[in-house]
Amino acid sequence: MENYLEINRKSWNAKVEPHLKSDFYFVDEFLKGRTSLNSIELEFLGDVSGKEILHLQCHFGQDSISLSRMGAKVTGIDLSDKAIEAAKDLAEKCETDTHFLVSDVYELPKILDKKFDIVYTSYGTIGWLPDLEKWAQVISHFLKPGGKFVFVEFHPVVWMFDDDFTHVKYNYFNEKPIVETYEGTYADQKADLLQQYVMWNHPTSEVLAGILKANLSLRSFQEYDWSPYACFRHNEEFEKGKYIIPQFGNKVPHVFLFGSRKRKY
Repeated sequence: MENYLEINRKSWNAKVEPHLKSDFYFVDEFLKGRTSLNSIELEFLGDVSGKEILHLQCHFGQDSISLSRMGAKVTGIDLSDKAIEAAKDLAEKCETDTHFLVSDVYELPKILDKKFDIVYTSYGTIGWLPDLEKWAQVISHFLKPGGKFVFVEFHPVVWMFDDDFTHVKYNYFNEKPIVETYEGTYADQKADLLQQYVMWNHPTSEVLAGILKANLSLRSFQEYDWSPYACFRHNEEFEKGKYIIPQFGNKVPHVFLFGSRKRKY
């Protein structure tokens, strides 16, 4: 869809204010020093002190700022101008030097001339992008030789089901754009929002193919039978900070992680 960017920008702009007020994003606690990063990504990010990090699709920048607090030099980008405005305000309140830019992922090489030690992106990002080969090429473009790509995302199996997880509704494979209207938001199901969006489902094979074609070597692939977020209509916390979709239990993956490095030649 030629106008998917404008549809999704409008949708994400509308989410910013209710998200800032939601318990899901715990902004008050965040301002007091709580990190937004989870054990899954922290394990693979490792020591980031002094590292130059590019955070793609950063929303209003909590992960970016959390990485800055760990000593990294972070640039966060997002399609939503409202989100980046909020990110800059949040960074100022947190007294970090996190840098933020408004950009679509695909257009970023046209406006940012820099190389990074780490490119990071996480949770609910690639579904907004139609072309993962192009996505991976952008990642490779910004990585220094030997640089690390850390990518953690909800597993595509989860996106096959209807919102109540009663039946398979969508194709596992990237068949066509999914154009729908959603009431509320994952951070606040009762929010007074009614927004159209455009998304694509991407199988893990499509992610892997894009990474391997972009001069990135695969160093790790992990699947997890839980999620660190209670962002679906049905969630069950079986351990502190770990959630499952109760209809699935631990029988299906909820989240996956790819760790890659850019080849030096």
